[in-house]
Amino acid sequence: MRLNRFLALSGISSRRGAEEYIREGRVTVNGELITSLATQVVFADTVKVDGRIVTTQEFVYLLLNKPEGFLTTVSDERSRKTIYDLLPADLPSLAHVGRLDKESEGLLLLTNDGDLAFRITHPKFKLEKEYLVTLDREFDVEDLPKTKKGVYLAEGRARFDLIAKINARQVRVVLTQGLKRQVRRVFAALGYKVKRLQRVRIGPITDRGLRSGGVRSLSQAEVNLLKNLRSRKVRCGGRV
Repeated sequence: MRLNRFLALSGISSRRGAEEYIREGRVTVNGELITSLATQVVFADTVKVDGRIVTTQEFVYLLLNKPEGFLTTVSDERSRKTIYDLLPADLPSLAHVGRLDKESEGLLLLTNDGDLAFRITHPKFKLEKEYLVTLDREFDVEDLPKTKKGVYLAEGRARFDLIAKINARQVRVVLTQGLKRQVRRVFAALGYKVKRLQRVRIGPITDRGLRSGGVRSLSQAEVNLLKNLRSRKVRCGGRV
């Protein structure tokens, strides 16, 4: 297998992060410094990053239902609550896949499988994320075309793949983009304030009744669904 995939399987990095390690001259295979991204390895090879042996490990896949008020970070210099305070103490080191801001709630995946994290976060896989959004006022159907066409933020055009009105002030939004605070910023550009934001689905993964603050392991079937993601094009649409 390619060296970057091996490093991703070890859980120390995503594939893209592993490529940076290789380019920076931080990786050796059987004592030889490697800088080629095309390098192939087998499990019997001795692979080191920064002089430390890298081995593949048993993977852990967790789903967390994040409550409001927790930071999506490993630690905080101001000792504020983080999502890692909600996890059991006996777990291996896990990376959060994507993030939710402090005020937002809902589903987050955590894993030590860098290869799977790459599939979930890379734009080419266009993984859907679904949100339940409560606004400060009724959603105007005249704003629907704007969410379909997109609004321009500092990073470029931001749009919703789907928006469905649930009641006067609640809408369901599906995204395949991953811009920072995208849902809040798009609605702000249209003159709304988001009062509550809940992520209720990540691709094929739903909460299945997971309580706020609760954590569960993904089933093998769920893991397989994520591992079988393929690069695809998504047709953008919307309805109310």
